[in-house]
Amino acid sequence: MMEAFVVFTREETSDPHALATYSAGVGPSFDGHDVTFLAAYGAIQHLEGPPIEGAVILRFPTMQAARDWYDSPAYQTIAAHRFAGSRYRAFIIEGRR
Repeated sequence: MMEAFVVFTREETSDPHALATYSAGVGPSFDGHDVTFLAAYGAIQHLEGPPIEGAVILRFPTMQAARDWYDSPAYQTIAAHRFAGSRYRAFIIEGRR
């Protein structure tokens, strides 16, 4: 099986309070999941397309493991605050061997 990466790009913040609630509460959603943070809101050099406000890259052992975390009640409950406070793009991409 090939590892997978969850990528989030924050396009726009509309409610900083809701986004702060998400940021403060998302940590426990990772409990019990085999996840590695590869990048989170570091410096960005925009190369193409409209600029983004921030990005996160997470590594999981498989596509299914990534989906299990994303679809988990723990994540979906806190993600409601992200949805209310910002516009993101998110996707899972399979790695290469």
